[in-house]
Amino acid sequence: MLARLERILEWMLFFAICVILLAGSASVVSDEVDRVRAYTRGLEFDYLTWTLQASYLKFEQSALGSPGYIDRVARKQIVMEYLRLVDWIAQGENQLNLIYTDPAVADPESASVALRAYLDRLYRRQSALAPLTESILEAQVSAVLAEAGLTSGGEPIPPVLYHVTPVPMALIVSPRDAIRQDANISLLADLTVDQQAALETRVASSLDVSALVVPIGGVGVYPTMVQRTASLSWTLDTIAHEWTHNYLGWHPLGMNYDTTPALRTMNETTASIVGREIGRAVLARYYPELAARAAPTLGLLSLSEASPGPDDPPPFDFRAEMHETRLRVDELLADGRVDEAEAYMEQRRQFFWDHGYPIRKLNQAYFAFYGAYADVPGGAAGEDPVGPAVRALREQSGSLAGFVHRIAWMSSFEALQEAVK
Repeated sequence: MLARLERILEWMLFFAICVILLAGSASVVSDEVDRVRAYTRGLEFDYLTWTLQASYLKFEQSALGSPGYIDRVARKQIVMEYLRLVDWIAQGENQLNLIYTDPAVADPESASVALRAYLDRLYRRQSALAPLTESILEAQVSAVLAEAGLTSGGEPIPPVLYHVTPVPMALIVSPRDAIRQDANISLLADLTVDQQAALETRVASSLDVSALVVPIGGVGVYPTMVQRTASLSWTLDTIAHEWTHNYLGWHPLGMNYDTTPALRTMNETTASIVGREIGRAVLARYYPELAARAAPTLGLLSLSEASPGPDDPPPFDFRAEMHETRLRVDELLADGRVDEAEAYMEQRRQFFWDHGYPIRKLNQAYFAFYGAYADVPGGAAGEDPVGPAVRALREQSGSLAGFVHRIAWMSSFEALQEAVK
């Protein structure tokens, strides 16, 4: 335990120094990012302060070493209770919001006294369980990473450390005449929707670009940031996804993350593949009843149940429709028909709304961001060949570790293409 604690401390110190150095060299950025930051200063997320505070919290958790003194059944009970608390808190916060927005409620403060007291009890219990739950899940993900061969000396490098926290939002900027991420700036986590829309409008109109503020589920700082959720499968996926970014960060692929759009897509798609496979493995090993529930249900249905009748409309396929949208937008932009492409995207946004998908804004920045996550065919990536090449390399690799160890040392899309010939 002492050796592991020392190793974790070394990594935390190393990452903290890196954060400080990066913060000190923040002025060395591209002209495009500088132009955008003229509109985001004062709204940007403070990574340095967050990292130092989170590192201190993780040090306290590691020093306690609590999961090692709790049996497997008790660890599972703790995690499940924590997830229930998160779910109950989300429901309670939603009820509280309804009380304060209902015009029929004359005195929302009085009407919500009991609910707020209930939420306070839940918050206290969640705060007590959160550090222990994080330590348990870190140990479980580490064990599965070790089984997968993604370790050095039996320990994942860097050690798996994450912290549940409100995650920053990201301002994505793309040119209007092409789909390309020119800027990704982390913003405060609590920006309201009207603040997001106002910032997008200022940036887009002043710089003649496409801008979009997007929510993100995690950030690969160290310890990594993970959004609060009651979904264990999503949490495990995100823990492993962000750990992969930290692992790749000390290899050519991660070092060149922002060099080209292709390398960014290679990074994100690799992390998504690792996150999905490790997350499912942890779920199957430690929470088998949840793994069965999270599995696709189509295979559990009879043919008559799974197939629509002759008069039933086909189910709405979001990924296929978004893929079609991206292809048409690419065609219009390639022909220089920018205004027509933007009008088409707004039509499609309304089309998605009509089918139950409330996309606030569909534009070039939307595709520039979401198109980089290409671990599943179709969707916002369109015909970008990078995602299929990463997936092909995974299929050709004998193991997940073999795949990661190969792609981590690549520094160009051409190297990937050569590998999958």
